[in-house]
Amino acid sequence: MSHPDKKADFSGVTSSVDTTADKVEKADFSGVTSSVDTTAKKVDQPSPELYTVKAGDTLSHIAKHFYGKASAWNSIYDANRDQLDNPDRIQPGQVLRVPARDDH
Repeated sequence: MSHPDKKADFSGVTSSVDTTADKVEKADFSGVTSSVDTTAKKVDQPSPELYTVKAGDTLSHIAKHFYGKASAWNSIYDANRDQLDNPDRIQPGQVLRVPARDDH
């Protein structure tokens, strides 16, 4: 006597896979560190020129000399914010960085 409505019961079936191949451990890179030190100049950023301020100089006069137009004074000011609080107060003897000309 067969029971056509009864379905197979696979709930107790288990499986495992065994191999004879060597087990390969994954490489552990967790302790790897890296650093780069160089004394080379960055290629995309030319070194600024240095200019020693003379009596009577203004950032506009310096910009006119280096860039050909006085209105580019803010490039020099921005490059020297570490030593200039006010663009109208530069002092003779100060050494200012004059960034390379871009599109002034």
